[in-house]
Amino acid sequence: MDKMNRRELFVGLSAFAALGSVLSFAQEKDSGNSGMSMSVNPAMRKSAVLSHSETFQYDRLPVIKLPNGGTQRRVISGTLVTGEFVEVHETMLPAGKMPHAPHKHRNSEILFIRDGKLEFINDGKIEPVGPGGVVFTASNVMHGLKNVGTTPAHYFVIAIGRA
Repeated sequence: MDKMNRRELFVGLSAFAALGSVLSFAQEKDSGNSGMSMSVNPAMRKSAVLSHSETFQYDRLPVIKLPNGGTQRRVISGTLVTGEFVEVHETMLPAGKMPHAPHKHRNSEILFIRDGKLEFINDGKIEPVGPGGVVFTASNVMHGLKNVGTTPAHYFVIAIGRA
């Protein structure tokens, strides 16, 4: 991942633009304020209050090695001043692997696929998704993801829910 092409840059920027729109909308709705407010917590604790704006350099994000051979780079994790929990991370999923077994949870997720050939398991139905694709996972819906390609897949996850 030395260089990003235009498609990869677009997917990454789209992920952050979508996050900014969601955060800005929530903040405007609840407080009448037009500014986005978030911060990074060094410990990445879910109890962190995201209360100031910040930029994040991809190559400076700590790399976490996952049991399936993949990696994860956490961007932010915490609670907005408006009460929603937000987590953003990038994952590299090796060929033929799943990040975990299909599951469901209270928060919703948006995945932005940068590269790779994936199958999204949507409440038992398999849906293909590839570079530039976007996946929305609704709250409490059984879902999973599998890299069905021959190369690693990279994607960004934005998880949003109530604290």
